[in-house]
Amino acid sequence: MPTIPDLVEHLAAELKARGQMMATAESCTGGLIAAACTEISGSSDWFERGFVTYSNAAKSELLGVPAALIHEHGAVSEPVVRTMAVGAVANAHAHWSVAVTGVAGPTGGSAEKPVGTVWFGWATPEGVFTEHQRFDGDRAAVRRATVAHALAGLLARLRSGA
Repeated sequence: MPTIPDLVEHLAAELKARGQMMATAESCTGGLIAAACTEISGSSDWFERGFVTYSNAAKSELLGVPAALIHEHGAVSEPVVRTMAVGAVANAHAHWSVAVTGVAGPTGGSAEKPVGTVWFGWATPEGVFTEHQRFDGDRAAVRRATVAHALAGLLARLRSGA
């Protein structure tokens, strides 16, 4: 798998070629995806903004995730990450977004959602796509894997046109 800086460089090239912008909506990564994107000079040409919505209240207030949805499914769920991805595009000047919500650990896991469980959402001009992954390792490893997977997923969707 390419490194995170390599993924960002390719993502930047794809977005700039289209004249389009992206946004992030992050929970378990706490802004690491946005930080990776803005690590390179000129990122304001393709990176519009990042939402760090660590709390449930922030997910509701900044991204429009209904509190009832969080209550019914939990913050780490497909319906919540889908709404986060849509909310990022709706509340930014962006065409694309990536959203993540998960359990980075070492605490907070359960039998249903063990540590390392992460839901991903990508809002694209063609629709919203979601995916669930489970990563091994400590908190730092889970967060690093989440950043890489989120960026790789967005890049793949950009390249496929979906």
